[in-house]
Amino acid sequence: MDDTIAGADAEEWDGDQLDREERASLRRVAGLSTELTDVTEVEYRQLRLERVVLVGIWTSGTAAEADSSLAELAALAETAGALVLDGVVQRRQKPDPATYIGSGKASQLRDIVEETGADTVVCDGELSPSQLMHLEEVVGVKVVDRTALILDIFAQHAQSREGKAQVALAQMQYMLPRLRGWGQSLSRQMGGGGSGGGGMATRGPGETKIETDRRRINDKMAKLRRELEQLKTGRDVNREERRRNKVLSVALAGYTNAGKSSLLNRLTGAGVLVENALFATLDTTVRRATTPSGRSYTIADTVGFVRHLPHHLVEAFRSTIEEVADAHLVLHVVDGSHPDPGAQLASVREVLRDVGAGESTEVVVVNKADVADPDVLALLLEQEPEAIVVSARSGRGIDELQELIDRLLPHPEVEVEVVIPYDEGSLVARVHDEGEVLSTEHTPEGTLLTARVHPDLASELSTLPRP
Repeated sequence: MDDTIAGADAEEWDGDQLDREERASLRRVAGLSTELTDVTEVEYRQLRLERVVLVGIWTSGTAAEADSSLAELAALAETAGALVLDGVVQRRQKPDPATYIGSGKASQLRDIVEETGADTVVCDGELSPSQLMHLEEVVGVKVVDRTALILDIFAQHAQSREGKAQVALAQMQYMLPRLRGWGQSLSRQMGGGGSGGGGMATRGPGETKIETDRRRINDKMAKLRRELEQLKTGRDVNREERRRNKVLSVALAGYTNAGKSSLLNRLTGAGVLVENALFATLDTTVRRATTPSGRSYTIADTVGFVRHLPHHLVEAFRSTIEEVADAHLVLHVVDGSHPDPGAQLASVREVLRDVGAGESTEVVVVNKADVADPDVLALLLEQEPEAIVVSARSGRGIDELQELIDRLLPHPEVEVEVVIPYDEGSLVARVHDEGEVLSTEHTPEGTLLTARVHPDLASELSTLPRP
């Protein structure tokens, strides 16, 4: 950047991708309001819902991508139980270090808040503690960032003991640097006094309230980490048991609200909660299913992802997401009806790489094909030529998906042909559960099986008579 630009006010900088006119004011994004028109229903909802204005920063990409990001924020706010009144996007080089959107735009935002009667501003990014504090001072209402919003949704939806502990840990990690209070200026550990004392800068009021709060939160976080480690050990034992028993495993991964739970129900008849909401599933569900050839496998429904998933959450849910890393096959479910499914695919793959699950065998399953835009679908299949198109709701493509699962799950290595006596029925069941039965024939001596099995089971069967 030359000296002229470097010396100019950052607000006036007009680079290659920034248009000065567009930056002159906040640009409203149409179609975000969820305010109801029926008066009685509005009055009822306003008793229990926060009224929010959304604000985003457009630093790169197209205007459509910026609007899509804010529309997703609106869906998150609705899921958290808020009433979206308005949404604005500002185009700028980078977020303002003081107020996220700059002091002048913050004043404009205050006018929008007063005009709409909002009581909360939700920002489409993670704000620093100082940005939150300064923006609140200007707009005069509570300010929440994207990270806090997602944490709130997770807190509402967590059901299991592990899910609740994971969310609580993530919330505390987020909250710790954002503690506020008059005691910040007195946060040094002090105490004592008198002539003895501890010398210069050690005499004072002792531990302040904010220091006490920090210590209490750190203690709770340590306790939650111990609890999660114990729960992780239990899951590791179950996983090791499945591995020892040669149980084949499939994991469903994907963006939130892509239809993973619906697909699980369609493949297994599991009856898992299906809801058209973001993050309806937080607790991993594992069910048993059977391939068309009769092989048994487990299928796990995992937590959904979202763009810019908070780092605290990824860390807290790492043990849950590791179900994906351990699976023989990952079904990466993507919402075919979304305007930009490619961006969703990229977001999920980024998180999976972070937890070491990026090397698993992956099949892209494009769900909701019955309501997808044909042009968007065609573009996605051009980018992902190996993808399979299904509809969990109508059943379209499910048979083909089951055949694909059967083909891609690892097949046993050793082919055997043995006669199993009729009083060894449990061994026949094991061959069916752990192996792949090619043919069965009942003879006077017992059940004649031709099958493919793993080496351990082949060794046990080697002592039995051959036909």
